Amino acid sequence: MPNDAKTSPEVGTDDRISADVPDFRQAVLNWFDRHGRKDLPWQTEKTPYAVWISEVMLQQTQVATVIPYYQRFMARFPTVAALAAASLDEVLAAWSGLGYYARARHLHAAAALLVTRHQGQIPCDMTALTDLPGIGRSTAGAILSLGYGQRAAILDGNVKRVLSRHFAVEGWPGQSRVSGELWRLSECLTPTQRVADYNQAMMDLGATCCLKSRPVCIGCPLSTTCQALASGRVAELPAARPRAALPCRRCYLLILTDRVGRIRLVQRPPAGLWGGLWAFPEFATEDALNDGCLKYGLDPRRLRVGPSGRHSFSHYHLDYTPVSLDAVDLQPQAVAETAAEAWFKPDALPAVPALVHVLLEPSPMTELWSKP
Repeated sequence: MPNDAKTSPEVGTDDRISADVPDFRQAVLNWFDRHGRKDLPWQTEKTPYAVWISEVMLQQTQVATVIPYYQRFMARFPTVAALAAASLDEVLAAWSGLGYYARARHLHAAAALLVTRHQGQIPCDMTALTDLPGIGRSTAGAILSLGYGQRAAILDGNVKRVLSRHFAVEGWPGQSRVSGELWRLSECLTPTQRVADYNQAMMDLGATCCLKSRPVCIGCPLSTTCQALASGRVAELPAARPRAALPCRRCYLLILTDRVGRIRLVQRPPAGLWGGLWAFPEFATEDALNDGCLKYGLDPRRLRVGPSGRHSFSHYHLDYTPVSLDAVDLQPQAVAETAAEAWFKPDALPAVPALVHVLLEPSPMTELWSKP
């Protein structure tokens, strides 16, 4: 991917599309005036901070899912200073259920740097923004254009889809060659006037018309010039990521319940799977599980085994088997709480992955658990 530049290239420098640039922009802006989204929570008070938080939340997550999380997050952390002053546990708790928790860790780390380097203000400079954790070129472009009104191109997943189809860009957008071509197109098409409306319109087009499957081409303002539509290749573009068999990891998840109904959880390391979240004790093998039970002073023969399940991540599958044990006989010396292992009431859990809630939820599957 090309390096970020502090200034964008001059408009209309791409000979391939320069003649069509004005019509393209005008069609997009006219559509936005009639159909664009203008009342989303982060649009009512469009500050650089609001743009930043919403753009990070919207990465790999749909608008309808993000809205309640955004509203709660902004109520809890209304400023950069408030976000920086909070503990990581507090931030992860507010993020819990939204997934891709590295985003929350990056937000927290970036907020701390904004306080120390920029007096709590979000910079209006591409290089300064992309130096912060979790802020890439497109997110920085959104902050600059939507938050500051500067001319800056964006290239999120929605915009990639619109450009790939309209200009029949071959290949998977994750490839550097394809990404470079899409950035070149985006830079050329981004206007100097109404840049915030234009960028928002391009994102809205991808989210409401140029959908990944079943696109609404009849309502698209670019349908008359779309090369993919003209050639009957809308379903083929953009090209899908080359498929590779995802590796699979297996584990046992130990659900310990004490005599007053509390659940034993351990805090995950800061990096890696569910980094910083609290989860069930995990064991890679049955022998390790048995040793873990003995560590707690419990008889592994009393374990109840639940139905196995699969939780898929972007890079691998986690095949898990939940095992349950009522820990009423835990030896006092084995249950001492530490900074990274403690008991929690089910209605007062810390920041946990969604899978913890799933496995604690009573369901008809519970009766399938084998008896000791």
